[in-house]
Amino acid sequence: MRGLLASSIGVTCAAALALPLTPPATAAHAPVGASVSATAARPVSTAAARPAPARPAEAEPARKGSAPTLPGGTQSLPLAPRTHDRTLGPATEQGLFRQDVRHFSLVGVIWDDPDVELHGRVQVRTRAAGTDVWSGWQDVETHNADHAADPDTAERTSGRVRGATAPLWVGDSDGVEVRVRAETESRTEDTARGPRTATPTTPLPAGLRLELVDPGQEPPPQDPAAQDPAAPDPAAPDLAVEEPSVQRALAVTAPRHTASHHIAPRHIAPTAEPAEALAAVDASAVNIELSAPLGATEIPALDRQATERELLALRDGELTPAQRAKPYIGPRPRIVTRRGWGADEKLREKKFVYTKKVKAAFVHHTASGNGYRCAQASSVIRGIYRYHVKSMGWRDVGYNFLVDKCGNIYEGRAGGVAKPVLGAHTLGFNTNSMGIAVLGSHGGTKPPAATVKAIARLTAWKLGLHGANPRGKTYLKSGGGNLYRKGKNVRLNVISGHRDGFATECPGWQLYRKLGTTRTTAARLQGR
Repeated sequence: MRGLLASSIGVTCAAALALPLTPPATAAHAPVGASVSATAARPVSTAAARPAPARPAEAEPARKGSAPTLPGGTQSLPLAPRTHDRTLGPATEQGLFRQDVRHFSLVGVIWDDPDVELHGRVQVRTRAAGTDVWSGWQDVETHNADHAADPDTAERTSGRVRGATAPLWVGDSDGVEVRVRAETESRTEDTARGPRTATPTTPLPAGLRLELVDPGQEPPPQDPAAQDPAAPDPAAPDLAVEEPSVQRALAVTAPRHTASHHIAPRHIAPTAEPAEALAAVDASAVNIELSAPLGATEIPALDRQATERELLALRDGELTPAQRAKPYIGPRPRIVTRRGWGADEKLREKKFVYTKKVKAAFVHHTASGNGYRCAQASSVIRGIYRYHVKSMGWRDVGYNFLVDKCGNIYEGRAGGVAKPVLGAHTLGFNTNSMGIAVLGSHGGTKPPAATVKAIARLTAWKLGLHGANPRGKTYLKSGGGNLYRKGKNVRLNVISGHRDGFATECPGWQLYRKLGTTRTTAARLQGR
């Protein structure tokens, strides 16, 4: 199915607007606190033997004219052999010994070829910022290739995509050590001198690097006024180009219930750059139909009657007479916008890519660990966003929505929460679907009840916009993967786990087993 490509918004009319794109001081995110693994070994004091600070390789430089506090950054450090084995062949262990680095809160390992899997074990240990306290070794999820754009799409074939582990949230840290060990498989071979045990090793991928991500705070205020409209992307000839405009967005009837969510205009920083301003307006304007003024930090919840009226306003021409008479849709939940969690819009590609509709929802976990507080969720998301774009080479964060352990719902990939935005979450099944990621790791940890309820509320609303029954089945055509061949029409639950479309552990057994409850609750919320 061809996607629909929307170019950046023309904002020639925006010069006359006082666009509320800066959150008030009370909305600022709390600073990230130190987080030490619950399984950490006894703290180690290194005050006397701490090495001189290492100069991080390929750290992102400060741009000329930028604000004193940059909205995050990434330190990218090449890994080196950690073993002293001088036998011929590739090193079976690579990594970095303890060293001082600039502040970071999220880590991951990347390599050159996205089609190569890392068969082995990745572990990190970190030092809590401003202390001599080191965590114990923590495992990083290595099987992450199933979270990706579909084969043959422009995003996948851009030449920028790299192989990567899942990111791991470690909290505010300023020291790191990492080891990557290749997988070995022992077997007994018969030789002329009798049985011999061999341990063949799967080579580690080429170009291993450690990514240390500082999620930063919200980007500085942007001035969207007097910018030139962006031109269509000439590199996407197979995609229909749509020119969404601020004029069209502002033609929508003034949204209801906006008094408490409207953000007063703030002084515009003189260092704001045109491209950043335009991107910020684009990401906000696509939600203006949903009671969310430009620059809103959240899209408010609606009751059932207001949601049904909104459905008629958004999709009236696509509804059947039966759907108009009895719409099955759950009340719209509260959603924190990209502005609300502090997305740095200059990082992502400026275009929006859409699929035709949303027929299914795939539930994921980020496998980034559970050691975060709900007040830190926005920081975790900013870290994942930066890791997906700057480290892995994606166009934007891969998921359409994210949910934290307190049940808060966050807008993911830019393009509009009510629209069928093409994501990069379930390799082979991103078309006509949406991806919902729960922040955390749920292989052995049960998801909180608030999280499960939030997934049900979100799916009841978003699937309802497209007439999908949460308890039903649907068919999606595979784009290719390790479970279904390309082109196969696959029958799936409308609410599926990632493992239903790809051979993976995601979303973790403890979350996957809750999907039956999610389907039942979502259907009830739709009035079925």
